[in-house]
Amino acid sequence: MSVTADQQKPTRPGNYFISNYPPFSFWSEDKNTQVEEAYQKASSTDVPLGLYHHIPFCRKRCHFCYFRVYTDKSADDIKGYLESTIRELEMMAKTPLIEGRKPEFVYFGGGTPSYLSAKQLESLTDQMKAILPWDEAKEVAFECEPGTLNAGKLAAIKDIGVTRLSLGIENFDDHILEINGRAHRSKEVGRAYERAMAENFDQINIDLISGMIEETEENWQRNIEKTIELSPDSVTIYQMEIPYNTTIYREMKDAGKLIAPVADWETKRRWVKEAFAELESAGYTISSGYTAVKNPDKTKFIYRDSLWGGADLLGLGVASFSHAAGLHYQNFTEIDDYTKAIDAGQMPTKRSFRTNAEQRMIREFILQMKLGKVEGKYFEEKFQVDVLSRWRRELEQLAKEGLLNVEDGKVILDRDGLLCVDNILHDFFLPEHRTDKLV
Repeated sequence: MSVTADQQKPTRPGNYFISNYPPFSFWSEDKNTQVEEAYQKASSTDVPLGLYHHIPFCRKRCHFCYFRVYTDKSADDIKGYLESTIRELEMMAKTPLIEGRKPEFVYFGGGTPSYLSAKQLESLTDQMKAILPWDEAKEVAFECEPGTLNAGKLAAIKDIGVTRLSLGIENFDDHILEINGRAHRSKEVGRAYERAMAENFDQINIDLISGMIEETEENWQRNIEKTIELSPDSVTIYQMEIPYNTTIYREMKDAGKLIAPVADWETKRRWVKEAFAELESAGYTISSGYTAVKNPDKTKFIYRDSLWGGADLLGLGVASFSHAAGLHYQNFTEIDDYTKAIDAGQMPTKRSFRTNAEQRMIREFILQMKLGKVEGKYFEEKFQVDVLSRWRRELEQLAKEGLLNVEDGKVILDRDGLLCVDNILHDFFLPEHRTDKLV
């Protein structure tokens, strides 16, 4: 099949981020015994294993944040939580699915992992390595809030083995940062970046968000210019979303006006498109719908690519997500429920979903679409499915909309397609899962 885009048309409205399939709303809270069953079977030797640790503590809750975070926990609360995550790891490492395996990638997310002190980080990771060694890990990624970093903490982060440091900058303007509820300011960004560069991490990534409250054309251009001036190894750009559980949404609802006080989707996409174009002019390569890298031969995203290729992921901590032998599950989303389960020697599972072969194939297809290119041969070899034939009608329609091409056995998204890729992905959902669509 050969399909080409014959004209450019406006991209679709909405673009809420899709991180898994089937959607979370279809996961069940009444079948969690299947999680325990999944861990009682040994893994196939060719399936990579990843380890995720959720640090849910922050100096301040951002107005657009929809993650499980806490800003009011004492030092004893934090100590107790970290001890619970170690006990969870000890419990899971003894299961047939995990025993004897070593993580190929490790990810510390949040919340704010860099909220922890250097001493806490060293103690936590020493214990983790003693239970599940990661000496063979290809990537250890670590999220940071610039205002939590000093020279000593960055040295500790490097010493524990972090290879990819991700700085949640979001914007370089103090007013924009303040009005959106960010804890850090521009001076802290500069100091943190300079100190991180001095530690010589394998990769430094910076995060930006297009369409924050009161962001303007001029501000966005300054963000691009400053990013190019810093010249990080990679840049991740997200488009502002306002889910229902954010401070912004609650304020909108209280005011009786459910119109987000941020740039519209068309503007946000245009800003990202402009940023990617200028990054390309500065020598970067676009490696996904959200990411530009300075050197694609050196800069990899092992965590992302492994997950999107069906790797197992053991998630530790409150609200963390895991993928175990084709089964998705999430831990309890409240810290008290989580720690009580761990204290009782139980898996802290809140909800789960067992996928069948078709759903796993769809999951990998839609997630790999975010990379901008999907190889039909990969799915024929792994799932014995001709995805180009299966979704011929959907691909032809997207080509007519000017969002992708299909040629030489590959689906290739153009820039407009990548900018609204999360919207496109709904076209490939099974009919029973399309009711979860957000625009």
